[in-house]
Amino acid sequence: MARTKSKRPLPRRAGESAFGLLLVSKYALMAAVALLLLVAGVWTSWDSAQHAMLTKGRERGTVTIETCSQDTCTGPFTPADPAGEVRPEVTIDKAVTSEKGERLAVAVKPGTEEVVRTGTAGVLHSWVPFAGSLLLAALVVAGGLRMRRTAWATGALGAVLLAGAFLTL
Repeated sequence: MARTKSKRPLPRRAGESAFGLLLVSKYALMAAVALLLLVAGVWTSWDSAQHAMLTKGRERGTVTIETCSQDTCTGPFTPADPAGEVRPEVTIDKAVTSEKGERLAVAVKPGTEEVVRTGTAGVLHSWVPFAGSLLLAALVVAGGLRMRRTAWATGALGAVLLAGAFLTL
């Protein structure tokens, strides 16, 4: 059987190949942007999440909120371990506390006078940046990659994480 030539002219075949390359490049770029958003969210969240989640071996105790500024609150730190160091003043993010006089279970960030809330509320609050990145990545996945079900699942996971953090604080 003899081989027949394509009936499409060479410029058209080249144009179709270039268009296919552009489509593949677009999907690769959108996937890279979505991945970058997720990695940035995890990177940002991990700074405080590691101290809230992995408390074994860290100095733990309670802080009693005394004064609050626009972004942070301060108060004395009482260690849970009798061998721990009592600190007259430590700082905590204002978003994790609701009022003066409140006592919170916390862990001290090593080498600083900053504490991070522990427990369910602290863990969920520390993952809020990741929840935001999930919501942003859902838009990229839906619009750029045309993966609607994956985008809905990603967005729903981000919304549930944000709602959990809001409800536990």
